[in-house]
Amino acid sequence: MRIALGVMMDRIGVVGLGRMGSAIATRFADQGVAVTGWTRSGRSVDDVESVPDLFSLVARADIIVLSLFDDAAVGETLAALLACPLAGKLVIDTSTIVPGTLLRYAAEIEAAGAHLSDAPISGGPEMVASGSCGIFIGGCHAAVERAQAALAPLSGRIFHVGPLGTGLVMKSINNAMLQSYFAGLAEQMRVARQAGLSLEMALTILSGGPAGAPALADRMPRILGHDGSVGFPIRGAAKDNAVFRRVAAEAGVATPTLDAASAMIAAAIDAGLAEADIGALIAMAYADA
Repeated sequence: MRIALGVMMDRIGVVGLGRMGSAIATRFADQGVAVTGWTRSGRSVDDVESVPDLFSLVARADIIVLSLFDDAAVGETLAALLACPLAGKLVIDTSTIVPGTLLRYAAEIEAAGAHLSDAPISGGPEMVASGSCGIFIGGCHAAVERAQAALAPLSGRIFHVGPLGTGLVMKSINNAMLQSYFAGLAEQMRVARQAGLSLEMALTILSGGPAGAPALADRMPRILGHDGSVGFPIRGAAKDNAVFRRVAAEAGVATPTLDAASAMIAAAIDAGLAEADIGALIAMAYADA
């Protein structure tokens, strides 16, 4: 729902303008939210005001939303933010990282007069654009209340799951289940190939029955080669898989299914498919059977 004219809203600054960050910034702008963007690469996004550095973004924003690739990028950015005037600000991290990366900086950010919240997003850029993504928020009451209001233009599916860091754990659980599903799907498509079943027939039957999943239906055009766009690259799945296994390891949980998914992803990268959509994992498994 577009923000009504005259309603006072926090100004948003988005740090990181890759696939997800660009989608987040664009969605805010489309919903009438005042949004500024900055990224280390200097990339800009249509209809989103860009600034030359992080300090400038902090000066223009009440809420700083991080959308970065990995733990190293988030850690570096949080450290850099501590050199900026943060009093009264809220820092929201939407990246897929391990909770410890945020927890290491929480006390310093609070001491600077700001709040910190994790709010990882489940769903690709297309789901952000349509307002149908899931957002899992972790943090103290004050941070969460403000984060929920600020992120409302992105989605109606926002969940407060617990204290700081638990949003990241919930994202890990959610998306690890998706990787586990695709690992099992790849395995069974090898069986289909050996039996002489066409990939399209097998996927069509699965997607329309109890063994189907929305993720399969969404990815079918890419798996079958009817859509050459990249919603989420395999190299991103590799990074996320490592995060999910680290989160599970910290909980003392073995992850044989995620280990199998990791091997499948590594094989695809070795085959030169790092930048291909994750749907290519299924097509490759079928072709190689």
